[in-house]
Amino acid sequence: MPITLVNPSGLPKIDAYQQVSISTGSKLVFIAGQVAWDADGVTVGEGDLATQVERCYLNIATALADVGASLDDVAKLTVYVVDWTPDKMPLLMEGITRAVTKLGVTPAPPATLLGVAALDVPEHLVEIEATAVID
Repeated sequence: MPITLVNPSGLPKIDAYQQVSISTGSKLVFIAGQVAWDADGVTVGEGDLATQVERCYLNIATALADVGASLDDVAKLTVYVVDWTPDKMPLLMEGITRAVTKLGVTPAPPATLLGVAALDVPEHLVEIEATAVID
């Protein structure tokens, strides 16, 4: 596996992800921001942040599988949440937990969370992009 995840001493331990990823692979994979669309382009979980987060992770896993990778190969995630406030964290974590449990992945790679005013369509509450490294 080309990715090693680390929580360095001297930095806070975050439950949702590791602080650092070290890559040793030779090929970078960039996954465009994934939203809560199913394979037919229908929004899943309208109004439900946890369900949409879960679907974003599952879509990322699908994209990675198509190029011979998995979430274990992800070096970095960027998460965009519409109208972010800290009280949404439990829903975000619920969606992540459901997805990584289904996919059998732990711990999660480093991530950046950004609050945004809007996404591509009003029904989408979250968008997640990924960078992976594979051999």
